[in-house]
Amino acid sequence: MSEFSLTEINDKISQTSAFVDELKKTMNQIIVGQDELINKILIGMLANGHILLEGVPGLAKTLTVKVLAQLIRTDFQRIQFTPDMLPADLLGTLIYNQRTGEFDTRKGPIFSNIILADEINRSPAKVQSALLEAMQERQVTIGENTFLLDEPFLVLATQNPIEQEGTYPLPEAQVDRFMFKLIVDYPERSSERLILRQNTKKVEVTELDPVVSPDDILEAQQVIHDIYVDEKVEDYVLNLIFATRSPKDHKLDDMEGIIDFGASPRATINLIRAAKARAYTEHRGYITPEDIRYIGADVLRHRVILTYEAEAEELTPEDIIKRLFEVVEVP
Repeated sequence: MSEFSLTEINDKISQTSAFVDELKKTMNQIIVGQDELINKILIGMLANGHILLEGVPGLAKTLTVKVLAQLIRTDFQRIQFTPDMLPADLLGTLIYNQRTGEFDTRKGPIFSNIILADEINRSPAKVQSALLEAMQERQVTIGENTFLLDEPFLVLATQNPIEQEGTYPLPEAQVDRFMFKLIVDYPERSSERLILRQNTKKVEVTELDPVVSPDDILEAQQVIHDIYVDEKVEDYVLNLIFATRSPKDHKLDDMEGIIDFGASPRATINLIRAAKARAYTEHRGYITPEDIRYIGADVLRHRVILTYEAEAEELTPEDIIKRLFEVVEVP
């Protein structure tokens, strides 16, 4: 890339990315102690990817998504997934109109900009498939009609690691459609003290003024496509991905027989897309290996499938990913 074009992309970023800091600042005032969660949700949204959140109840997952939707002036739907749910409850259905003698389309809650799919692993496989198909195709078919979903379209699905009874775990092939799998952890002691103090007085989420429009988000997504990726960074990403498929070829002999399935090409694409979005939030026109390392675990943790032997040794994808980043050489 020429110096001129890099300057051009930097100018575009400085013109379009001012809202990022404002969004972060406002969200951090309301949601205390979850700075990284907020950063990564914004990166996922700007990279036009969907996010799977895993964490115990009460960690402000729902509040984070509600606040984000209000600050962007978009429609928000929270859908509580249950074992008796049907695809029609999510997508919509045809209803017979006695007056006209025809079927009218009744659209479901999926027709929104930001969707919080709460406890996605509590619903049967056919409902999960309906959601994941809508996520992938960004369109829904009801009867004979196909409807495009509004842009921006972001699905944040939550699953609870505690309650395993009465759940339907997401198949690996479907989990692969999420750009990120974020582990939402407990806040630190100092942050929890702030949460305690803040919640003794009521903060009305309805009082928030939007700081950015959906059109600004769509424009930002277009600018992100043009962010520069050096060939050395591409090689770094390919080395990481190929190390999950054939560890022996990348000086990871100790991981031979531990990984059942390595990361798919979708992981390669999502690493670059997410790194570009991260560079954008840092107001940069190029990505660095540090961007890859920042989002690497979130892109890979649900894509690296371990063998039974690895699980017997109580190894987790986190251990494998940590080892990957230690061994694979940074350019």
